[in-house]
Amino acid sequence: MPEDEIVSRYLGSPVGHNKCVNGKRCSVWMFLPLVFSLFTASGLWIVYFIAVEDDKIFPLHLSYLKPGSKLPPYISIAGDAPPASCVFSQVMNMAAFLALVVAVLRFIQLKPKVLSPWLNVSGLVALCLSSFGITLLGNFQISNDEDIHNVGTAMTFGFGTLACWIQSALTLRINLKNEGRKAGIPRVILSATITLCVILYFILMAEQLHMHAARIQWALVMGFLLYFGTFAVEFRHYRFEIICTEFHENFLTFSENLSEASEYQTDQV
Repeated sequence: MPEDEIVSRYLGSPVGHNKCVNGKRCSVWMFLPLVFSLFTASGLWIVYFIAVEDDKIFPLHLSYLKPGSKLPPYISIAGDAPPASCVFSQVMNMAAFLALVVAVLRFIQLKPKVLSPWLNVSGLVALCLSSFGITLLGNFQISNDEDIHNVGTAMTFGFGTLACWIQSALTLRINLKNEGRKAGIPRVILSATITLCVILYFILMAEQLHMHAARIQWALVMGFLLYFGTFAVEFRHYRFEIICTEFHENFLTFSENLSEASEYQTDQV
């Protein structure tokens, strides 16, 4: 079997890969990170507007908190009470699932190319832990179990920020399709912005400047979503497939063929 057919069959690299460079065709997988970012951002803003309409939180445009029964417009507070909490839980669960899928595909994409496997594995672990933190945020509202909710917040922001820096380093070091700088520099800028937002968020929380802290939190989350959306740059070059085979005595031969194909993976454009 020709090498390009082996790669196409086992690794999802399509034959005739010059079309994407000419702008004629890109992999549909590029839409996965874009759908994740747009879906999650839209869902969170829907939660915000529901909470504002129900007079649960103050609008973000206010310069200070007015006396009354309303609360600061933190994302967790916006999604704390029904009906906004129902939408919030659903959005967070779907976001966690899609983030996990993107993390696994990104790991598979970089595995044949990476020279430091521990860095790729670390990126996968950080994204998985961040995804788990998202599920804690969505399913344990702050009024029901504040401790677990805060653990989810720490995991999402902490491991999410770490994952951003790891993926930025991988992007620059591996330089897929000679687009390392094209994708890596914006990711470094986004990683620095996210890190700054995390620091400012906790400082403003400690100073009890809640309106400013809430704005920074929204900017932080939108920064994370924008970062995930940039994975479309590399995903547009790759096709991912699941292969199902019958278990038999020569199963190890199949694994060896798959390993051999990964060693000789050619660049797909």
